[in-house]
Amino acid sequence: MKAKDFDRIFDEVGDISSHVDRSSVHRPAFEQKRVNVDSPVWVVQALDLQARRLGGTRQAIIKVWIADRLKLESESGRQRPRPQNGRIR
Repeated sequence: MKAKDFDRIFDEVGDISSHVDRSSVHRPAFEQKRVNVDSPVWVVQALDLQARRLGGTRQAIIKVWIADRLKLESESGRQRPRPQNGRIR
């Protein structure tokens, strides 16, 4: 389908979801990678306590906190490490 036809359908109907092929959609740099981290029991217990308090899971808390810290580090002027041959320099 040409872009102008796609735009016309959107303008006329609004819902274009039936015209979108999502079978090969991916978000670069957002693929999931499993990471195992060993922590002292007290850290895991504290994470579980925070997860219950916030109504989430331990994994969700860890993800959010790490992402927040990386964003903070990036905003403070520090460069994010760039992968080189699959490894961070």
